[in-house]
Amino acid sequence: MEDKRVETMEIDVQQKEVETAMPDGFNTDYLRIYYAKLFPYGDFFKWLSYGNDAKHPGCDQSYIGRRELSFTLENDIYLRFQSFDSVSELESSIKEKCPFKIDIGPFYSVDPAKRHAYAQSGNNVFVPVERELIFDIDISDYDDVRYCCSGADTCLDCWPLMTIVIKILDTSLRGDFGFNHILWVYSGRRGVHCWVCDSRARKLSNEQRSAIADYFRVYKGGENALKKVTLTGPVLHPFLARSYTDVLKCFFEDKLLHSQQLFASEEKCQKILELIPDGNVSSELHDRWQGNRRSSISKEDVNAARWEQLKTTLQSGKHKTQGLRRCVEEIVFSYTYPRLDMEVSKHMNHLLKAPFCIHPKTGRVCVPIDPNNCDDFDPSTVPTLSQLLGELNAAGMQIDSESDWERTSLEKSIRFFRTSFLQPMLKACKEELESAYNAKLQQAKNNLNW
Repeated sequence: MEDKRVETMEIDVQQKEVETAMPDGFNTDYLRIYYAKLFPYGDFFKWLSYGNDAKHPGCDQSYIGRRELSFTLENDIYLRFQSFDSVSELESSIKEKCPFKIDIGPFYSVDPAKRHAYAQSGNNVFVPVERELIFDIDISDYDDVRYCCSGADTCLDCWPLMTIVIKILDTSLRGDFGFNHILWVYSGRRGVHCWVCDSRARKLSNEQRSAIADYFRVYKGGENALKKVTLTGPVLHPFLARSYTDVLKCFFEDKLLHSQQLFASEEKCQKILELIPDGNVSSELHDRWQGNRRSSISKEDVNAARWEQLKTTLQSGKHKTQGLRRCVEEIVFSYTYPRLDMEVSKHMNHLLKAPFCIHPKTGRVCVPIDPNNCDDFDPSTVPTLSQLLGELNAAGMQIDSESDWERTSLEKSIRFFRTSFLQPMLKACKEELESAYNAKLQQAKNNLNW
């Protein structure tokens, strides 16, 4: 019945028409076609099953059924604690309910859909026991250091701040913590999400998650605090030193300084001078810049010139106190270092939007981002709902739903998800299941021999 309904919604277009045949926008009818034709149910379910959907005797058959999915329907109707035992069950529910957003929660000790029955038994058995280590970063948290956009708006001048997040965190999660199976996803509007999916990461306690989140925490202080980055100690922590040398310093000096015109106005200069703890030094720089306002320095060069003057002043022999020498690094960290939503990362029970959802405000798909090529990611080129349906129309709306996405610009994202993330992760899951099962058999054998 659902397929017939979708077919009747096909918009007649000539084969030669381009993708823009579909009017721009986001609506329920468009979304129903997307869920019927394009959403990658099979890959999505395999990911969340972590190898437990196979027939291996070591599989936990209850595993996927203990995972919470949350649906947000039209008019902000929330359906929490949804759970599914099979991909067909998941697909049927999504097609029927047509959620505007799908959030992923933790694995619980019991099926979340049956939590009330367990609660009545008097035993507190309904608790989260496993979930990916996640990070949520929004560009709106950088509004105090970007001048091109604000709120949920982004452009190519400020989006590189999100690219820096990916570079810093991905390198450390792999190099410092030894994680391998990491998925980066565009949130669909103003940020990025990170899913660390290694078995070791999924089984972290809340305390361990907090410790990892705190490891990355540099940007601190309340909304009204002038200085939110304080780097202490005689030398930087190796992770911070590496981040500064390899990524942050070059990004600040080569890109952000110019794209945001950080020294091009009195107000912007003052904001940076307020980060210098010595009032005499900041006054000295302010007076010098005021005196140079009518100099021949071009608007493009004034940012680089003033930054060099600031560095020279702070790092000169007469300002050898550690606080001032470290001040240059603190300014760079204040403007460029990742600003995490700490609470999301610290607790297992937080929800996070699923990949391949459609953001209702932008119509963009929440596509994976390749961390090795994140410099090339441009949110303005991400496939939109109307664009995808236009591409389906241009391809003739083929009945073969298995390959529909191959005829659209979503193909690249699904193939990347499958080949670069899902397949290597499932291979590792299979090896872990096999190893655990063999260890169990060996233990049983040893017990019999004893």
